Amino acid sequence: MTRRTVRIAMNGVTGRMGYRQHLVRSILALREQGGLDLGNGETLWPEPVLVGRREHALRALAERHGLTEWSTDLDAVLADDSIDIYFDAQVTSARVEALTKAIEAGKHIYTEKPTAADLAGALDLARRASEKGIRHGVVQDKLFLPGLLKLKRLIDGGFFGEILSVRGEFGYWVFEGDWQDAQRPSWNYRSEDGGGIVVDMFPHWEYVLHELFGRVTSVTAQVATHVPRRWDEQGKPYEATADDAAYGIFQLEGGAIAQINSSWTVRVNRDELVEFQVDGTHGSAVAGLRGCRVQHRSATPKPVWNPDIPVTESFRDQWQEVPDNAAFDNGFKAQWELFLRHVTLGAPYHWDLLAGARGVQLAELGLRSAAEGRRLDVPEVSL
Repeated sequence: MTRRTVRIAMNGVTGRMGYRQHLVRSILALREQGGLDLGNGETLWPEPVLVGRREHALRALAERHGLTEWSTDLDAVLADDSIDIYFDAQVTSARVEALTKAIEAGKHIYTEKPTAADLAGALDLARRASEKGIRHGVVQDKLFLPGLLKLKRLIDGGFFGEILSVRGEFGYWVFEGDWQDAQRPSWNYRSEDGGGIVVDMFPHWEYVLHELFGRVTSVTAQVATHVPRRWDEQGKPYEATADDAAYGIFQLEGGAIAQINSSWTVRVNRDELVEFQVDGTHGSAVAGLRGCRVQHRSATPKPVWNPDIPVTESFRDQWQEVPDNAAFDNGFKAQWELFLRHVTLGAPYHWDLLAGARGVQLAELGLRSAAEGRRLDVPEVSL
C-alpha cells in the first residue's frame, strides 16, 4: 500500500462548523481510519495546515489534536508550493478576498457557502477558477444526510408518481444571549457582517431543491427580524440588523411548488430540526436529518373533517419508516472524500463554484422579493 499526501490549508477551523464538522469529523476522521483508500493499493493522507487570525486558538487546536502546522499568515501559506488545497470556513464577509488569493495562487478550492455576498462576486470566483484550470467545490452537506439520501432513493425508485409539492420546516429557538448563551455567533444577526437567515439557509434550499426536485424558477419571500435586540459573546447588547426568519415559496421546474420556513425564533415541535414533506400522486414522505417515513396511496386513510368529535386515530402511526439499507457516514466527511477523489483522481464532481453561485443568487433574489413584495423569476446562471 503506497501513501500519497495532500496538504490542505484550512482557514476558519476555530469556528464551530469549521472545527467540528470539517476538521474533526472529516479530515481528522480520515486520518484516524488510515487515510482515504484510492484503490489500486494507494491511500491518500490529508495533512491539514491550520490558518486563522487568532494565534492562541490555532496553537491550542494543534496541540489538542497532535498537529504541527498552523499559521496566521494566509499569504505565506498560499505562497507555499506544497499546499494543494485551500479550504475556507470563515465568516462570509472575509471569504471572497481569501478565495480570490487562493485561486490566483493556483490552489484547488473547497469552501463553505455562501461563496460571496452577491451573485456578481460568486460568478467572478467561478470564472477565475475556471480560467485558472483548478478544481473547485462548495460544501452542500445536506445532500448527504441519511434522511435526504433515503428521500432520493424514493424519488429514483418512482415512489411518488408525479411530485406535487414540497414543504420544509427548519429552525429552532436561538437564545438571545442575556439569560442563556446564544447557540449561534452574534455576527449571524448583523447584516453588515454578512449575517441573516436568508443568506445562511437559502443557498442550502437551492441545492436541495435543485438536486432532488428540479431547478428553482421563481421565488416569493417574506423575511422578519422577530428578535431585534440580542447580546453578544461578551454579554453586551446589540441591535439585530439581519433577518432571523424567512418564509419562502419556490416554483420548481416541472411544476412542483416548494414552501420552506426558516427560523431561529421557533420552538421545535417536530421530530428533527429540519423536515421536508413531499406529496405526490402515488405517495408521500416526511424526511428529516436521519429518518424518513412514507405513506403510499394504497395505505392512505380517508379522514373526514368533523370538529364536533375528538380525533379517533393517530395520523403519525399510519406512516411507515424507510429502512437504512446502507451505512451512512458523516455527510461533511462523505463530500470531502468525493472532493479529494476529484482533486487526486479526476473523479466526476459537479458541486462547484457555479453551483455555489446559484445558492447566492437565490438568497439575493429572496431578499429582493421580500423588499419589493413580489414574486421574482430565477434565471439560470452561467459563466
